[in-house]
Amino acid sequence: MLELRPNCECCDRDLPPDSALARICTFECTFCRNCAEDVLQGLCPNCGGELVRRPIRPLARLLHYPASSRRVLKPAGCPPRQG
Repeated sequence: MLELRPNCECCDRDLPPDSALARICTFECTFCRNCAEDVLQGLCPNCGGELVRRPIRPLARLLHYPASSRRVLKPAGCPPRQG
């Protein structure tokens, strides 16, 4: 099951489970839209995979399969992607 992480790894912006601003890669690394598009140019800095819009889990399913509370953060943020 997809881990719905609560924050952007770059800027620590809160990303609730119903956020349309969340972006993920296939390893479930999580970023906000601004960091994913403007800083990272659509590629995950951890694995190099594509960052896509995270699906929203229906509220009824969140009750049985809650979002993660584990925050992942790069202390220095994400450097702008070169090239």
